[in-house]
Amino acid sequence: QVQLVESGGGLVQPGGSLRVSCVASGSGFALNNFNIGWFRQAPGKERERIACISSTDSRIYYDDSVKGRFAISRANAKNTAYLQMNNLKPEDTAVYICAISLYSDNRICPAGSTYWGQGTQVTVSS
Repeated sequence: QVQLVESGGGLVQPGGSLRVSCVASGSGFALNNFNIGWFRQAPGKERERIACISSTDSRIYYDDSVKGRFAISRANAKNTAYLQMNNLKPEDTAVYICAISLYSDNRICPAGSTYWGQGTQVTVSS
């Protein structure tokens, strides 16, 4: 059974930065085989896919809403994925959730049989 645990969320002022992390674990688990995605869900809104990194060649995808401000990365040796968030805006307030899959719908983002974390709350407010 694969488990994903996010951390690093919190309250930050507009224009500030945060880095959220996602640690994956499981018997015989190796993160390098998986495509990784960061999603977010704000109250009353649907979950949206904001950043992904592929398993084999670390190709990256960003949604337009975060392009130029957020950076996704992975540390396979630590079974950890990161999302560096800069120049945060109030509209970035959401629960940030990581997901991984052996499969993809665009050769970058996880799709199909996917493992999900519980999420970490990010609140951007003055």
